[in-house]
Amino acid sequence: MSEVLTTSIMLLCLEDHKNNPDIIGCWTANKTPDGVRKMLANPSAKMFVALRDDRIAAVGSTLGNEIGLNYVHPAYRFVGASKALLEAMENELRERGITIATLTSTATAHRFYLAAGWEDAGPPEASFMTLGYPMHKALQRL
Repeated sequence: MSEVLTTSIMLLCLEDHKNNPDIIGCWTANKTPDGVRKMLANPSAKMFVALRDDRIAAVGSTLGNEIGLNYVHPAYRFVGASKALLEAMENELRERGITIATLTSTATAHRFYLAAGWEDAGPPEASFMTLGYPMHKALQRL
């Protein structure tokens, strides 16, 4: 999980971090194996993985009404792993009675979320010395 998170950030989020080692370091600081173990131990958070070819292709998480993580390994980009992961996380939120979900998108993923029915919830905000795009989505009952 740690490898997917850090590799995705380093290789796919260039638009966001522009290869700045300070930004990358800050962004990946809690994505180490120990950091992931802490995420898994948090009873308020739920971690998700998408598997492809018996490998972890994408990693995500929910916390409260928020999607906190949704990262795909570069080898599995554009094969539906992130989309399937997002749908699973949205469904988990629905099952808990959440009607409005939130997230903060990277510039890299912003178009992906818009295509998945998410809407901007305000102007971009500074995050990790880059911009984060606050978004929300009304979750309809299945």
